[in-house]
Amino acid sequence: MRGAFLDQGKLFSYLSPETRVPASHPLRKIRELVRDALRELNGSFRRLYASEGRPSIPPEQLLSALLLQVFYGIRSERQLMEQLDYNLLYRWFVGLSPDDPVWDPTTFTKNRDRLQDGDIFAKFMSKLLNHPQVKPLLSDEHFSVDGTLIEAWASQKSFRPKDGSDDDGDGANFHGQKRKNDTHASTTDPDSRLYRKATGREAKLSYMGHVTMENRHGLVVAGMVTQANGTAERRASEIMLKTMSKAVGHRITAGEDKAYDTADHVAKLRAAHVTPHVTQNDSPTKTGKRRKSAIDERTTRHQGYGMSQTRRAMIECIFGWGKQHGIMRKTKHRGVLRITADFMLNLIAYNLIRIPKLVAA
Repeated sequence: MRGAFLDQGKLFSYLSPETRVPASHPLRKIRELVRDALRELNGSFRRLYASEGRPSIPPEQLLSALLLQVFYGIRSERQLMEQLDYNLLYRWFVGLSPDDPVWDPTTFTKNRDRLQDGDIFAKFMSKLLNHPQVKPLLSDEHFSVDGTLIEAWASQKSFRPKDGSDDDGDGANFHGQKRKNDTHASTTDPDSRLYRKATGREAKLSYMGHVTMENRHGLVVAGMVTQANGTAERRASEIMLKTMSKAVGHRITAGEDKAYDTADHVAKLRAAHVTPHVTQNDSPTKTGKRRKSAIDERTTRHQGYGMSQTRRAMIECIFGWGKQHGIMRKTKHRGVLRITADFMLNLIAYNLIRIPKLVAA
């Protein structure tokens, strides 16, 4: 027998969003971790806002919504607000009732600077890693470091001479011109730099994102963004590993690829109580001479060196997830500080995806 069709779109519902989300949904455990971490940040939030005046949108809800944007690869805050308006799952995760109005997309523009000035994203990462269920998963001895390119939100046409010698042109016809970061800069995003990932690849306006990963389960423990240049990876590695070594209070190991194999970098890591498990770079140069690696048998003969090289490959999963599923491939923001906040949000989201599975195991 055919059932009768009754249009019930105008009827009230007395079910809460909590009852509509399946008990086995993966966002349930993630939501618990996020709520616990944000609760620890209450003091930091209080210092960012005035004690009187018109109440703002809670920063806890803003951060939860931004995490949803990374989880589901939503390309803009405007589309995020559109989906938050009708998606009951998103409303439940953020903490909105079905009747609550959503915010204007410019809310994120106004509040992002406030959150990044308060270093909230780095504190969020720290509180998450110090969660009672998460801290036992982390190694405090063995780490890996690597970097990746983040394409800037600027076109090649915007890369113009600093002295204004082509003000009459539109920047579209640059074939045959020598364009370097020393003489040119982007008019759209001055912090971006023209950088080539490898020989034979095209140069793009980019930033560099750097990650420190613990080797036990491959979780991110630190991250930062710098301008793209040939020494940025090594300088960022030295900063992050020196901080990590001081935090744990003992010598640590760091797996890195052959781009980090320079005598200066290896010496600085050893001075910072870091044992460099760097891939040896003894390949031939363009002139036919063979490079001399800064890593010798005093390091490579140990079993831990081979283990670090094996575990180091896991860091590519972080970059792969962020560019395939997150919003890390091409930034929608401009300037090192804003891109750092966005990069850290992607790293936090990656950890939140992994942690519930590791805790259950």
